[in-house]
Amino acid sequence: MPADAAVDVVEVRPPDEIATEACAKGTTKAELDFGTLAVLALLAGVYISFGGLFAIVSLAGSDGTMAFGAAQFVAGLGFSLGLILVIVGGAALFTGNTLLIIALAEGKVGFGALLRALGLAYVFNLVGSLSIAALALMAGAHVAGDGAVGIAALEMADAKVRLAFGPALASGILANMLVCLAVWLAFGARSAADKVLVMILPIAAFVAAGLEHSIANMFIIPFGWMVQQFADAGFWATAGASAGDYAAVTLASFLGNLLPVTIGNIIGGFAVGGAYWFAYLRKRPGTATD
Repeated sequence: MPADAAVDVVEVRPPDEIATEACAKGTTKAELDFGTLAVLALLAGVYISFGGLFAIVSLAGSDGTMAFGAAQFVAGLGFSLGLILVIVGGAALFTGNTLLIIALAEGKVGFGALLRALGLAYVFNLVGSLSIAALALMAGAHVAGDGAVGIAALEMADAKVRLAFGPALASGILANMLVCLAVWLAFGARSAADKVLVMILPIAAFVAAGLEHSIANMFIIPFGWMVQQFADAGFWATAGASAGDYAAVTLASFLGNLLPVTIGNIIGGFAVGGAYWFAYLRKRPGTATD
């Protein structure tokens, strides 16, 4: 390769170019027709659920055999599969879509278009997540490891639904800051391998810290609830537990978790997108305007 050509090869976009790319991608996503956006959102729910299932399996049976932090980190690495599939495979994730705030601030999309993109993503992310939770139960994923996978799902779901509103809200803010930073870094990467590498650690960090992601919870809590409701007596005997041990995992508590976590996710995503818009795209006195 000639020396001058080598200089032109830039592996990572600078932040100002990432901001422009994020604005363009947000504009494109907001303009998708209903069917396309619905299908891409459904896929995102499926993909995040695959990551959630991977994380649950990674944690199964880890009590007493692995240090807490190490186990959480391993689960985070497993969960990163979900966002990798969303970004590299192409899908519409509600939490990532909060970065559309950049396109809104730039005047490229209206507030109605923003709400439509977020609303459709949220609804069809839920459909995809519930579908995978049901399929995982029917496939018997919960009985693996002598019931360790099912118990890991129940323990995770139980911990989430017991969070009070305030901590769940704050946790949701932090979680989506890290998720949107992972998406932001992926916008700056040029190859598939680079995108994967830059996303892994932010996602692993939010999972390892036990932070709350609304779409992940759309899989984890319903899956735990399905195990509690529909697992047979053999599962409970093998696992050495009972459904009553997880009585807090209900559909009502699931919705009670989603409300503050979703609000927090929106705040966190808007904070990241808004900060980068302010830093790199806002019109400053004396700058040229279109």
